[in-house]
Amino acid sequence: MLLAALLCAATPALFSPALHAQDNANCYMCHEDRELTGSIDGRSRSMFVSERTIKSSVHGEFDCIICHLDVDPEDLPHDDELDPVDCGTCHAEIQEKHAISLHGKAIKRGDRLAPTCTTCHGTHDVLPADHPKSPVRAYNIPFLCGSCHQEGAPVQRQRRISKNHILENYSLSIHGEGLLRKGLTVSATCISCHTAHEILPHTDPESSIARRNIAETCAACHQQIEEVHVKVIKGELWEKQPHLLPACVDCHQPHKIRRVFYDQGTADAQCLECHQRPDLRNEEGASMFVNYQDLGHSRHATVACSQCHSGVNVSHRRPCDTIDKTVDCSACHPDESDRYTQSIHGTMHAKSDPDAPDCLDCHGTHRILGQTNPNSRTFPTRVPMLCGECHRSGEKVAKRVKNEDAVVDHYVESIHGKGLLQSGLVVTAQCTDCHTAHDAQPSADPRSSVHENNVSKTCGSCHHGIEEQFAQSIHSRLVNDTDKELPTCNDCHNAHTIRRSDETGFKLEIMDQCGRCHEDIADSYFDTYHGKVSQLGYTKTAKCYDCHGAHDILPPSNPKSHLSHQNVVQTCQKCHPSANRQFAGYLSHATHHDPDKYPILFWAFWGMTSLLIFTFLLGGTHTILWLPRALQWRKELKKMEREAEESVVDIAWSEYDAPGPPVTRKDVAGADDTATGGDDEDLSKSARNESENDMSPGGDKNMSPGGDMDDDMSPGGDIEENDDREEDK
Repeated sequence: MLLAALLCAATPALFSPALHAQDNANCYMCHEDRELTGSIDGRSRSMFVSERTIKSSVHGEFDCIICHLDVDPEDLPHDDELDPVDCGTCHAEIQEKHAISLHGKAIKRGDRLAPTCTTCHGTHDVLPADHPKSPVRAYNIPFLCGSCHQEGAPVQRQRRISKNHILENYSLSIHGEGLLRKGLTVSATCISCHTAHEILPHTDPESSIARRNIAETCAACHQQIEEVHVKVIKGELWEKQPHLLPACVDCHQPHKIRRVFYDQGTADAQCLECHQRPDLRNEEGASMFVNYQDLGHSRHATVACSQCHSGVNVSHRRPCDTIDKTVDCSACHPDESDRYTQSIHGTMHAKSDPDAPDCLDCHGTHRILGQTNPNSRTFPTRVPMLCGECHRSGEKVAKRVKNEDAVVDHYVESIHGKGLLQSGLVVTAQCTDCHTAHDAQPSADPRSSVHENNVSKTCGSCHHGIEEQFAQSIHSRLVNDTDKELPTCNDCHNAHTIRRSDETGFKLEIMDQCGRCHEDIADSYFDTYHGKVSQLGYTKTAKCYDCHGAHDILPPSNPKSHLSHQNVVQTCQKCHPSANRQFAGYLSHATHHDPDKYPILFWAFWGMTSLLIFTFLLGGTHTILWLPRALQWRKELKKMEREAEESVVDIAWSEYDAPGPPVTRKDVAGADDTATGGDDEDLSKSARNESENDMSPGGDKNMSPGGDMDDDMSPGGDIEENDDREEDK
């Protein structure tokens, strides 16, 4: 109100400079006289106006003539009969709402009981709505409205009002008790439901209390009513459709609103008369036994049977024989139900697919426990096995979906699986953390939490710091607007086989991961010392991430990059502590395949390669040309050797003498006695010559070791020369 008045005062089209020149002191000269009276509608009234009262009001900073536009400051005193003040001059929007309301229409009809602006807000004593003495303060609203609508007031007696005892009923209601007895100024008052200026009958479709609008009006204060309200009332769903609130006045009468206690329809004990029998079965043979102990310790311990199994009729001998539909979990869990309906599981279930899981498959029936209960089917350490009932190798999903084999087995061996199942870290990621619990979608679906556009956000729910780094890297769509495919988390960290980043296998495989996109750069890396040593399985050699970073990769032109001019030396010093600026000038990806970028290396490589090729060609040509001659010589040499061997054998057999009987010591002694003119020296010489002849190859006494073809030839010359040398000895 004050803001509107200020805007109004600042509008030159409405107020001329002459008007602004008027001083309120001129008005107070007359109107501060307590005995001043005037005539209004033929009736005498006091014209006294307290300067103190005006200055303490919301209009205290304005001149009188801003409201009393028909007063001419040059012609004073003014006429006794002035036009009524038009509040719409400054409060046009509020004036429009009031004009179409019940009160505004009554004013147009000339109803003398119709309230005007001054009836509710006052005249010269208009106070802010939060002022304790303001008639429109929340605590004072029931009394302000009650001045017309309380029992016995002129309006209640003389006008047709559909409700009676309005103020009395309100004061006894839960809203009135909160406001009047407990001082809760946030409690609903008259204007909370009927509005302040646009009051319309409940039959008007635009009214705030019309049947189709009343739920929205109540929800302005009861914003979480859908979450906390009882879902099943008298065996029927409170909301006939998800997120469609029923009309509150169907149960909560206007002005008499109190706490309501709903009849649940039938007692649990009546149900258990039959369903506690272990042998109870339905027509299909399925057990109908309900363990009340399980139900008593479940999340639904305070929920009556008939709230879930709606449709019971207490007038029947068996109240449940009128139940003709299954339990609808969406009555209490509409948000989860909506997400499930849109998921791949819900879509399959809508098509009556027998492999589609529903609420009972995951949460159970009467023994549903909270997620934080270690015995719950949805407790973090149990989720992988729960999902594995369908997705484990050999199960129904693994058989029908490609690449779904061994998903659970891979997860169990991953870093997430080991953290959850071996170390008991319940904060470790499991199936529902990545795929969500009720909104699972195929990875190709843009709505999926593991879609390439969403997976970084999904991983960032746990790895928040890494997500922030990745969002600013060159691989992020927020930074790089290329039309090429950009890597996401699961491109480097495989979805279900995630390993520790410090494992040897991961360190060696990551280079191949980078090479899938940066093929040329990867090839040049493997040509360098770092790359060749890494291929040998040595993990301490610099890999891609050691130089470029892992999640914070930026172009070298970016000052924050690990390879920027400011940071490259520090990057090299991580492995080479003594590295300097000159050392950092090493061309890590230099390749002889790029003549434009590395011309010297290119021409040096191809020069040496050409020289080697020429040398090998020359040597090969020489070898090929020499080969026929070498083969011919070898053939002739073998022929000569063969002819020589044949000649030696022939000569040996033609000169061969059969050996005589062996000579004994007795024969030698006899020979010594009968010999004439002989001596021991001749005998010894003769025996030695015979022995040498017998030891020659082939048994030929004249054959030399070389196999000479001439009988008289010896290895060094002829036999005669040999005899002369022997005699000299």
